Amino acid sequence: MTADVVIVTWRAGRRVLGCLERLAAQVDPARIVVVDNASGDGTVEGVRAAFGGVRVIEMPHNVGFGSAVNAGVHSGGGEAVVLVNDDVEVDAGCIEALLAPLAADPRCGMVAGLTLMPGRARVDGFGIELDPTLAAYNRLRGRVPGEAPGVLAMPSGGLAAYRRTAFEQVGGFDERLFAYGEDVDLGLRLRLAGWSAAQAPAASGVHEGGATIVVGSPSQRRYAGFARGFLLRRYGVLRSRAAPRALLFEALVVGWGLLAGRTTLPLRARVAGWREARGTRLTPPVDAIDRSIGAREAFRRLRGS
Repeated sequence: MTADVVIVTWRAGRRVLGCLERLAAQVDPARIVVVDNASGDGTVEGVRAAFGGVRVIEMPHNVGFGSAVNAGVHSGGGEAVVLVNDDVEVDAGCIEALLAPLAADPRCGMVAGLTLMPGRARVDGFGIELDPTLAAYNRLRGRVPGEAPGVLAMPSGGLAAYRRTAFEQVGGFDERLFAYGEDVDLGLRLRLAGWSAAQAPAASGVHEGGATIVVGSPSQRRYAGFARGFLLRRYGVLRSRAAPRALLFEALVVGWGLLAGRTTLPLRARVAGWREARGTRLTPPVDAIDRSIGAREAFRRLRGS
């Protein structure tokens, strides 16, 4: 199976070079696409100098993750699309392992890889699991590799493979989502279109994490809050049985922003995302939800995030 590997980068400097060095040992560099979101810091020049065979697409300004991925996908023609964050260094055999489920099952539309925290003792993520409110969690986050994971809803965009026909059928990433939530939304739309998700534990790599958008920063709160409001409305969470729980947890997050951060940004971002989702209503597929994640477990994970 042929595949295009798409890497979105923004002011990555030498970080993306480590990512490319590992990938170039597994993939023809002509199949690798770096989409730069107007870094302006020498990232593009560094990539071209060190990896002349890699395709580089320079965006005129920072268009966000989903839009940049869509541009990279459009530039290629492989049967599959592999996404790798610029702060992930893949292990040997990762790309081949990611593609294997797609080659084996014609109804498989997406595959989750396994990312490890630096030091490799703990899992960063093994795809995404969703609770009944559609809150997303990295499967096995902080746990030991090899433990039993929860229900796989979809892969995380940090290390994933998609069948091109499936990706294009549903229109790729929704470009209204600048960052955060776009992989959840794409995975739900793929499931609604009849495509299944698979996992590939042998497709592993080390993820630095938070290297592009700092966790807890105003940008992270803005983009994550927007995505949350968008998904809540698009998938009708507040009209479902999970509405009371969703409202409680959203109140906790917004309240914490007011008390600890003295900011209304989480609230304003959710309102903006809610408004943007008007007229996009979809019904989430029931098999994507891990109903074993109860309110107590969700609260525990919220506290640890």
